[in-house]
Amino acid sequence: MQSDSRPVIRKFLRLSLTLTVILAASALLGLSIGSSGHNFTEIFDILFNRAGHDPMTATIIWQIRFPRIILAATVGATLALGGLVFQALLRNALAEPYILGVSGGSAIGAIIAMLFGLSPFFGVPIAAFIGSMGTLALVLVLSSGRSLSTINKDSLLLGGVMVNAFCGAVIMFLISITQTTQVRQILFWLMGDLSMFSVDKLPILFAIIPCFIIIFLMSRPMNLLLLGKENAAHLGINVQVIFYTLLITTSLMVSLVVCQSGLIGFVGLVIPHIFRIMLGPDHRQLVPACILGGGTYLIICDLLARTLPTEGEMPVGIITALIGAPIFIFLLWRANR
Repeated sequence: MQSDSRPVIRKFLRLSLTLTVILAASALLGLSIGSSGHNFTEIFDILFNRAGHDPMTATIIWQIRFPRIILAATVGATLALGGLVFQALLRNALAEPYILGVSGGSAIGAIIAMLFGLSPFFGVPIAAFIGSMGTLALVLVLSSGRSLSTINKDSLLLGGVMVNAFCGAVIMFLISITQTTQVRQILFWLMGDLSMFSVDKLPILFAIIPCFIIIFLMSRPMNLLLLGKENAAHLGINVQVIFYTLLITTSLMVSLVVCQSGLIGFVGLVIPHIFRIMLGPDHRQLVPACILGGGTYLIICDLLARTLPTEGEMPVGIITALIGAPIFIFLLWRANR
């Protein structure tokens, strides 16, 4: 049995090493490419605080590009991991924060907090979390009827689509009554905007690290949940505690990134599918793979969003949709072939 697991472990380690190298390389590219390009020698001099580097270049790297790279990696990792958890909990391959309305609810809460001038450190994240939990609770009630212990998969997706559409309508209503000076900023943010992040907001992202740890520690119970709630309970796990702990933890971390980055689709749908094909259903491998892969994917998408337009930049959500939608269509075609 132990010898049978060695090839799987080696495959996972090779993939993890590859993802780590790609993540580091994409982060380095993200630091060097921008409105003012810098070669890798300059970047390394600044990162390792070597003498002779330009102070202005150091300010650009540390104050603008570095926080943006950290945000892109964190948002990508969080959305990919959130999609993985929702798919495991609801046993539905199409479940993810964007489709289930969690991202939309977070956006509503964040926009309301912005309009009322609440603190970006406490008010906006708390409002986003309340919005995400409210929409998720509504979707679960719509899909389960009287008992939350039984969830209808078809009703879940239909309820998620309808709640997401309602969230979109509420968001557009809020925008229509917003002052003209704020409309463009909010619209750009809604399509996925990483440009407004700054160094002083980095502590907000630190709250996501405990969420990653909790989800990783619950990787084995997530494997058992794939067998069904009754079978999982017979195997000794408290299904309700695991289910709602993961649900609240995932909603919290998704709301924290949405209030910083806006709505970014397809990351939580595509990345878990790709790694599930490569690694199989074991969440002990899928959780770290989704964290590394999701972070790498969004850094690359953000790099494209910054460099493709001849002037300015485009929202990163456009790039994730342009890349993610065809990939997901191919994965569906491959699965049903």
